[in-house]
Amino acid sequence: MLSYDIMTLATAIIVGASSQLSQEIARQLAQQNVELALFAQQPEQLHAFAESLPTKATVHALDIENPQAIINQIETVWQQLGGAHLVLVNTGLNGYNPELPWQMDEDIINVNVMGFAAICNTAFKLFVEQGYGQLGAINSIAGLRGGPSVAYHASKAFGINYLQGLSMHAQRLKLPITITDIQLGLLDKAAMQGSKLWLSPINVVAGQVLKALAKGKRHAYVTKRWRMIAWLTKYLPEFVYNTRHWNKKQKK
Repeated sequence: MLSYDIMTLATAIIVGASSQLSQEIARQLAQQNVELALFAQQPEQLHAFAESLPTKATVHALDIENPQAIINQIETVWQQLGGAHLVLVNTGLNGYNPELPWQMDEDIINVNVMGFAAICNTAFKLFVEQGYGQLGAINSIAGLRGGPSVAYHASKAFGINYLQGLSMHAQRLKLPITITDIQLGLLDKAAMQGSKLWLSPINVVAGQVLKALAKGKRHAYVTKRWRMIAWLTKYLPEFVYNTRHWNKKQKK
């Protein structure tokens, strides 16, 4: 278990650093004196942000749709850093079309499954060579069950199970490698609905992510109030869960 607030020479790699959440996490880690390596598909957009941080932060290109390129990029930066304490993965593609076009599903699978697995597999192997470390991933409660965004829900289920498998491998190897699955609530949906109850400020979300990582949790719901929705998602009867997505109220 790693505690970032007491480490003075910690190094973290954030893969998928262009989102607001990733940048807030980076900002809070930098305030705790953690050196950062930030991966993004458009790295030029992050240079000003990296320079604004109080600790050393480098920016690197991420070819999320090319697994072998991802592996090479992470291994190269790892060598430049001399290792890392934390690798945090926050990559993902979502989309919905009732006609279920294959191209959309293929894109989601390439990013959320192939790209995600390449990142996590590479990070885990590097931690094994190093002898310790923590792999954290920003996932979603959408992976707990199938849903209208078919490929997205399925890809998040893949992520949940992939991380569990890596955790089992770490135990088998008897190495202090922590695998933390951060299952975010449906924050985009809450934002669209303007829900103040389910939508928390980004600094609160980032803070809870880092708290779960620092405690070495195997998995955590962020924010915590989404734990109830996750429970309902898992245990709603099939006929209720399936029909609630499709039934529309009749206009009077």
